[in-house]
Amino acid sequence: MPLVERLCIIGVGLIGGSLSLALKQAGAVGSVIGVGRSAANLDDALRLGVIDEASHDAASAVESADMVVLAVPVGTTQAVCEQIRDHLNADAVLTDVGSVKGDVVAQVEAAFGEAPANFVPGHPIAGTEKSGAAAAFPTLYEGRRVLLTPLAHTAETALDRVRRMWETAGAEVETMEVAHHDAVLAATSHLPHMLAFGLVDRLARMEDSGEIFRYAAGGFRDFTRIASSDPVMWRDICMHNREALLAAMAQFEEELAELRRAIDAGDGERLFEIFTRAREARDGFTG
Repeated sequence: MPLVERLCIIGVGLIGGSLSLALKQAGAVGSVIGVGRSAANLDDALRLGVIDEASHDAASAVESADMVVLAVPVGTTQAVCEQIRDHLNADAVLTDVGSVKGDVVAQVEAAFGEAPANFVPGHPIAGTEKSGAAAAFPTLYEGRRVLLTPLAHTAETALDRVRRMWETAGAEVETMEVAHHDAVLAATSHLPHMLAFGLVDRLARMEDSGEIFRYAAGGFRDFTRIASSDPVMWRDICMHNREALLAAMAQFEEELAELRRAIDAGDGERLFEIFTRAREARDGFTG
């Protein structure tokens, strides 16, 4: 018997699609039905074997599923949950992959009245700048972390099933409190995306932008790669993790101001101190 008999993925893109492929590769899923609005994307998912069935109707798709994964933009969570709430099996587990947890939980609560005991908020810390079913690949989660943020009344059986699902996909699973998750991810993921988006947008609007991009080297490409990410997803993340993101941005503004003061004062020793501390910190967590 597979770990998941019938998996329903609502939003078949890089994240949900890669989960499906990983579980298929491990022989851990019986069948996968994908739900989405784009016929072309669902056709890609079928053609590439990411899913076994396709549907545009979330309500009917979840009726026979024992695991439902919400892989939709954060801002659509409540609307999707309202569609499926009366069609979920009593023992079906509901989880999500959103980069924001507090607002997702609030939307689930708004849709269901209270978050179901079988709801397990989750966030795989993995991805690329690509999107869509065609971007999915089965090894995306190997050696990557997945954070689960169970609520006080989350059923242990549901939490265990979601944990085992992600571990089967190759991930290292940890649990974390909802608010702490949002603060940490605002600093380590959401803020870097804002820096990349903001830098590329600023340079693109300069009069000599063509020349600037023509001579951009590998470092610029590496730093700005994430500016190719899905604008819809990142718009929603900004709106739904606003307070934590603003706090992270304010802290970075202080750091940038310190760098500016050191440069303006010609304080090479201070710059060397900052750069050395940063290099050692990065080498520490990457090494």
